[in-house]
Amino acid sequence: MARRARDPRPAGAAGTVAAQLAEGLAGTGGPLRQHVAEGLRDLGAVDLAVYSAVAAAPTPSLDEPLRRLSNAANNSGLWFAIAAALALAGGGAGRRAALRGTLAIGATSALVNLAVKSIWARQRPDRTGAGVPVWRNVRMPASTSFPSGHAASAFAFAAAVGWDQPALGFGLRFLAAAVAYSRVHTGVHYPGDVVVGSLIGAGTGQSVAGLMEEGLPFRCRAAAAPAGPGHAGGAAASRSRSPRR
Repeated sequence: MARRARDPRPAGAAGTVAAQLAEGLAGTGGPLRQHVAEGLRDLGAVDLAVYSAVAAAPTPSLDEPLRRLSNAANNSGLWFAIAAALALAGGGAGRRAALRGTLAIGATSALVNLAVKSIWARQRPDRTGAGVPVWRNVRMPASTSFPSGHAASAFAFAAAVGWDQPALGFGLRFLAAAVAYSRVHTGVHYPGDVVVGSLIGAGTGQSVAGLMEEGLPFRCRAAAAPAGPGHAGGAAASRSRSPRR
């Protein structure tokens, strides 16, 4: 007889962040707030159901690669390695992208770990009770579960690097998505944790990159701009308009 998966919520936990929000809204009255509360409860149920489904799915060809990928992103090591490669081999654009990405990781980590995690103290999943295979296991972090710091840092780095190098940023977003999913696959995060973490990271990465662009001196931006036909034409026109001596 097939073994029935247990509820992935830890004993005594308050369930999902969506459920906590729903409880708060339900107590304030009003039909609109009641509808929103019901929607949040449904999202919380989906969050738990997806976690249980991933835990129960047999994926022998994915388990080891995703476990290794999850570990590679610990302390943003994967992203710092990519930043170092960009700085060494990417020229001026690579150095700018590496700097943007590194600063985006720092800002996102501070926002997630010092602010958001302290507000929503969601407990980690009970991956043993949910039936996550032991060979998928990575170290269970001691911090709270919501949101995922791995997902936030991954998408922050991809968004910031993409500001200077859009094609590379596009590829890095796929890698970031794989890292985010690996945290669910290995059982240390609920899906909602990585979705919200990814959104926070993407937004923070774009913001950091934009602020850095505003802070660059005008002459540095002009030097970095390619001298296309319009620039050459403008220079020629300027010379032709200058008075003959």
